[in-house]
Amino acid sequence: MAAQILVVEDEPAIQELVAVNLTRAGHDVIRAADAETALRLVREALPDLVLLDWMLPGMSGVELARRLRTEERTRAVPIIMLTARGAEQDKVAGLELGADDYVTKPFSTRELLARIKAVLRRRAPEATEDAVEVGGLRLDPATHRVTAGGAPVTLGPTEFRLLHFLMTHPERVHSRAQLLDQVWGDHVFVEERTVDVHIRRLRSALEATGHDALVQTVRGAGYRFSAQTVG
Repeated sequence: MAAQILVVEDEPAIQELVAVNLTRAGHDVIRAADAETALRLVREALPDLVLLDWMLPGMSGVELARRLRTEERTRAVPIIMLTARGAEQDKVAGLELGADDYVTKPFSTRELLARIKAVLRRRAPEATEDAVEVGGLRLDPATHRVTAGGAPVTLGPTEFRLLHFLMTHPERVHSRAQLLDQVWGDHVFVEERTVDVHIRRLRSALEATGHDALVQTVRGAGYRFSAQTVG
């Protein structure tokens, strides 16, 4: 599944090279040449990952990463630092401020794509194309197919995204507001009860095989995807 990646790089040639290769790999790329522009873009909509140059004009990449990690809304956004600073103490400093990985220039496109995939798998599994299976229910983002006990399940696009997020974050309770942010996007303003409507549609589609029981309501809190029997 394509990820939306914010590339924050002030060198035009490098920014273009990275953006072109990420686009070829199927990702949706947003560009910024400085930290201030990056912050504005992040305020408009959260990306799935930020590829951040260490040295930027004005506010440094390090300071931008620190700000993203300080604010609750952006705290969980994966960050990969991209820089020519290869000394061990610089790498440690980048990781300690909250970066998920560190790629040193010059780098190969293959290495960068592999690092991005690894970080997304850890921090945002719903943004990868890896198939996921729980309790006989299988969802394949690459083919956009869902099967339950081997039988095909027909889902609308929103139900598909909702199920994908729940399956890649099992056993956690998600509030309606959290699901709206993660599935619809935090820049989309719809009523929280909209989540209930799509949960009902999702359960209805899974009811024939009994997999609707995997989508559980946690009274007063939200919803949870779990293969464990409700107590």
